[in-house]
Amino acid sequence: MSETVPLPSLAALRAFSAAASEGGFSAAARELNVTHAAVAQHVRTLEAHFGVPLMVRAGRGMALTPEGEILAAGLSDGFGTIAAACRDLAAQGRDRPLRISTTPAFAGTWLMPRLVRFWTDHPEVRLEVVPDHRLADLRRDGFDAAIRYGRGPWPGVESERLIAADHVVVAPTAWAAKLSGATLPDLVTHPWVLEVGRNEERLWAASRGLDLDRADVRELPSITLVLETVRSGYGLTIAPAPLVARERELGTILALHHDCGGDTAYHLLTRPGDTGPALKTFRRWLRREAR
Repeated sequence: MSETVPLPSLAALRAFSAAASEGGFSAAARELNVTHAAVAQHVRTLEAHFGVPLMVRAGRGMALTPEGEILAAGLSDGFGTIAAACRDLAAQGRDRPLRISTTPAFAGTWLMPRLVRFWTDHPEVRLEVVPDHRLADLRRDGFDAAIRYGRGPWPGVESERLIAADHVVVAPTAWAAKLSGATLPDLVTHPWVLEVGRNEERLWAASRGLDLDRADVRELPSITLVLETVRSGYGLTIAPAPLVARERELGTILALHHDCGGDTAYHLLTRPGDTGPALKTFRRWLRREAR
């Protein structure tokens, strides 16, 4: 018979798990609605219990030690399983919607304009779309699937490539005449609008001879605002092709350069082995729309 190992308090384990996932005590305190000091004390209690450091200061936040990573991984799985069991129990006897996480930009520009067809063809499926910039933990956060931009892989989930996210340079339609015949390097003399905090577009442009560090660049907090600014008549930008596909069809935005063949894409992420009928229906519909 195996020896029973004394367990720390559930509150301390929950506080450490939140600090590990949020990268610091302050963010964990906000998530748990407790004080910064309470979270720090819980972590110190666990370190004293196990006799090893679990977190160390890293810049303005905290980083996990190797021992902390082991505990955090186990707690994430454990709390995720508990949360899933509670949700499943609560969902018994009532019609639970299919919950989908995606980015606000993808939801607003690609998914939502097409959902009327899904609702018309599949009225039996209740669908809840939750736009959020954060990458959701499907099990812990109660989502059936997520649609995310990137190259992958994403650990702990199954992923299916849906739509290529090639880079497209776009401009206001009124600029068609003055930009006629311009090459990518020529565009450095025109004003640009980019999403703040993203470097991928600048690196892509630089690899093609367009040095945006020399351009007049305004930065806005989201790609949605960036595209609205371009539609309104100011500036060029670089965006993933699916986010401007509808605007190009409607003629409300001018595409100057479409770089095909990249390895970034939008992917459908699901929990391993999760093949419920509603999810199967949504997956088939997404595949058709993405063609």
